[in-house]
Amino acid sequence: MLYQVTHETVYDYGDPVPECFNIVRLNPRPVFDQVCLDHQLEITPKPEDLVLREDYFGNRIEQFSIHVPHRSLTVNVINRIDVTKRRYPSFSETPAWEKIATMDDAKNLVAAQFSRSSPRIAWSQPIAEYARTSFAAGRPIAEAALDLNKRIFEDFEFDPNATTVSTPVRTVFQKRAGVCQDFAHFQIACFRSLGLPARYVSGYLRTIPPPGQERLIGADASHAWTSLYCGEDGWFDFDPTNNLVPETDHITIAWGRDYSDVCPIQGVFTGGGNTVMKVAVDVAPIDEGDE
Repeated sequence: MLYQVTHETVYDYGDPVPECFNIVRLNPRPVFDQVCLDHQLEITPKPEDLVLREDYFGNRIEQFSIHVPHRSLTVNVINRIDVTKRRYPSFSETPAWEKIATMDDAKNLVAAQFSRSSPRIAWSQPIAEYARTSFAAGRPIAEAALDLNKRIFEDFEFDPNATTVSTPVRTVFQKRAGVCQDFAHFQIACFRSLGLPARYVSGYLRTIPPPGQERLIGADASHAWTSLYCGEDGWFDFDPTNNLVPETDHITIAWGRDYSDVCPIQGVFTGGGNTVMKVAVDVAPIDEGDE
């Protein structure tokens, strides 16, 4: 499936900003099921420097700074991405979850680092008890995770007004409401409460309009889901917000321990006064016949 994804972020400042320093994580990382065919980053005003590097988790980062006074900053990213269908092994034939929970961390350092608490994800005993309903003794890990995915979808309400970007996982669990970031954080807390390595995935989800209606340009948004380590079978992705196993409608940008590791744009600036940020995202399928 071919996509053109446009992600525009505009900062309007109340007072002039003499200088700013920023990190952008919107360059899709290469993964087994997708290839970024073209990446364009447009910044206004034009930065004095622009550096491409990888962060600790292997995500592609673009750093830039601006040292002239400006009242607005626009970061526009256009990606053309080819996504292929993921082919997972049979969920029922994956190892028992206890085998993964008791694996030797020294031999699995990459996975083990995702089994600990992180800045935005701390689990509690009630969260562990919620998770254990799906993870019965000896149950295949991917099969249990799929059951948990379904339960979160059914038990939690999607409500953009219920939480903020900094709402703790325990509050999300108490309210049983939130958005994709909250549900991903909560599902990861469930996994880690059992000693299972799980990472936070940031990207996009293709939205399909109701029958008879046109797709609204710019109405899409960033999305978040989870990835669970299942031993030799690798990492399995789960989307608790939609009770899905991601295939060709999910586009991966970055992953880390939680949202704090993959924030699309981070930065500092001096001055600015009251700042208004506007974000517009468009995920547009491309007809291969038009190529």
